[in-house]
Amino acid sequence: MNNLQIPPEAIVSTSSTKPIELYAFIDPLCSSCFDLQPILRKLQVEYEQYFTLRVVLSTKLSTLNSVCTDDSLDADDFTHPALPSVAIKAAELQGKRAGVRYLQKLQEQFFLDTKNVASFSNLLAIAEEAQLDVEEFKSDLQSKEATRAFQCDLHISREMEVNESPSMVFFNEHIEDEGLKVCGVYSYEVYEQILAEMLDMKLSRQEPPTLDELFQRYHTLSTKEVASIYGVTNYAAERELKKRTLLQQLERIPLADTNQWRLKSYMQKV
Repeated sequence: MNNLQIPPEAIVSTSSTKPIELYAFIDPLCSSCFDLQPILRKLQVEYEQYFTLRVVLSTKLSTLNSVCTDDSLDADDFTHPALPSVAIKAAELQGKRAGVRYLQKLQEQFFLDTKNVASFSNLLAIAEEAQLDVEEFKSDLQSKEATRAFQCDLHISREMEVNESPSMVFFNEHIEDEGLKVCGVYSYEVYEQILAEMLDMKLSRQEPPTLDELFQRYHTLSTKEVASIYGVTNYAAERELKKRTLLQQLERIPLADTNQWRLKSYMQKV
């Protein structure tokens, strides 16, 4: 894309000296965006020393313009398709890590547990699971600050002309250089090559953390993700994951094409 620049709203003050700024534009309830998650995680595990990651919500306007109702909900509860996105921004008001935890939990609830995450009451329950201050989150969810933060993300999407979710935009440390936008989901090697070309150097891959440390960071991973990160077969990964299930450290969530493994809630750390 020509003349792609970082809009002022997207610039976050940071002491980081990492040479690449990576923007991931996602719709939190889009299945393709959920498919991008393993790629982002592996990039962080192997090459996080080179880039800082910012997740920008780019929920489709067609979704935001619709209204959901559910007569079975209590009078104090309500649903709306914009609520999940606003809730993620409300969680971020408690810190970047809190926002990431909340996003992960919300997507787990939607894609793995098939729960209604457009419900106000369910969003509060997710905040509790993500170990947030629930009362603070409840207040923030209904505040102008969270709504404005979400609107800022939508503005950034328009400024960068991002019309598809997911999309990733790479900027190097030279402000005058153009950014590189990649729409859709590609193989991991494509993003790896982009990093190497933007840095104009051979990448140095970091050693992966222990399996226990990996689950403390991400809480839920698939067999395929674990196998990819450690460079082992699915069979070998599954065998190690089953051991931790027997030790009551993980729980298994069977899916059509793979197994997901979730850290037991009592073992999760803030």
